[in-house]
Amino acid sequence: MKKLSLVVMSIVLLSACAPEIGSEDWCTQLKEKPKGDWTATEAKDFAKHCIF
Repeated sequence: MKKLSLVVMSIVLLSACAPEIGSEDWCTQLKEKPKGDWTATEAKDFAKHCIF
């Protein structure tokens, strides 16, 4: 039972992580997010990593 709890907690912690800034997953996630909800930092990072 203890091992099962550890495995479940590990899966929960790993699935809650956001993709690394500049990664393909991160760029895709931001493209799907309404542009009005972007922060200034997200917009700058998107331009830097996903456009150029």
